[in-house]
Amino acid sequence: MRSKATRREFLLGAMGLGAAAVRGQDPATFSTDVKVVSVLANVRNKTGALVGTLSRDDFALAEDHRPQTIRYFSRETDLPLTLGLLVDTSASQRRVLDAERGASLRFFDQVVRPNKDKVFLMQFDSGVQMRQSLTNLVGKLDDALAYVDSESMRQLRMQGGGGTLLYDAVIQASNDVMSKLTGRKALIILSDGVDVGSNGTLKESVEAALKSDTLIYSILYSDPGAYGIFGGSGDGRKVLDRMSDETGGSLFEVSKKKPVDQAFEVLEEELRTQYSIGYVSDKPVTIAEFRSIQLTAKTKGLTVQARREYWARA
Repeated sequence: MRSKATRREFLLGAMGLGAAAVRGQDPATFSTDVKVVSVLANVRNKTGALVGTLSRDDFALAEDHRPQTIRYFSRETDLPLTLGLLVDTSASQRRVLDAERGASLRFFDQVVRPNKDKVFLMQFDSGVQMRQSLTNLVGKLDDALAYVDSESMRQLRMQGGGGTLLYDAVIQASNDVMSKLTGRKALIILSDGVDVGSNGTLKESVEAALKSDTLIYSILYSDPGAYGIFGGSGDGRKVLDRMSDETGGSLFEVSKKKPVDQAFEVLEEELRTQYSIGYVSDKPVTIAEFRSIQLTAKTKGLTVQARREYWARA
C-alpha cells in the first residue's frame, strides 16, 4: 500500500525504513506529499542461510517490469514490529493446542521488546475472536493464551458442527488492525490450513494482507489423526504456502524432526534480518490498483523473499 508521509516522518523512520536509511545513505530531498512504496525482504543463499550483509547496490527493483530507483534502504534489525498471532482452535487442532500455546509464549518472551514491539492475539474456529488487543506486555499475552481453546463438544452439538474461519480471520486482522498501522507488520498463522465456512475467499484474504502491507508467516501444524482414515488435511499446505509466498512471508512445517519451537526460532531469525527498502514509483497513480513488484539480488545464487504486489491508492 502506498502511504503519504512528510519529510519529518521520513527522518523519524516512519514507514519502518529506519533512520540509517536517511543518514548518509539517502541525501535526496522529497516534497511533503511524496508517496513511498515500502518493501520488506529477506535474502537466502544456495544453502538456505539468511544473508544480512547486502547493500542497496546489491538489489535490483522494478514495478510492473519498469526499473525503479531504491530511495530508502536499511538493514537494521532493530525496527519496531507489530505482530498478530492467529491460532486455529477448530476441532482438528485440539490435540496440538498445548504445544502451540507453550511455543507461542516462549516466542513472545524472546521477541517482544517493551515500549517498541506490539502483539495482538486472535483465535478462529466457527467464529473469529480477539483474545488480546495490541500490547507490549508478555504477561497479558500469557494470560490471554490460557483462554485460547477449542470449542467444547457441547458447543459443537448446539451449533450443529464446527468451522474453521481461516480466511475471515486473516481479513479481519488485516482490515481491523493492520490497515490502521505503519511500519513492519506481520501475521503469524498457526493452523493446518483447512478453511471451513469462511465468507471470504483465499484470494480475498491475500489481498487484504497486501492492502495493509502485512507479511504472513504460516506455521503448518497438522494432527494426522484429526481426519480419521483419510489422515490428511487436504490442500491446507497449499493454502498456507500461497498466503505466505504472495505476501513476502514464509511457510514452516512442524514435524517430529522439526518441532513448533524450531519453527518459531527460524521465524524470529527472519524477522531480525530483514531489509527495509523504499521507492517512489515513476508512474503516478490515477486509479486504485494492484501493481507488481520485482525485487532481485544482483549476485547469482541469492534468492529474495518479498511481496510480489502492492496496492496503489489513488
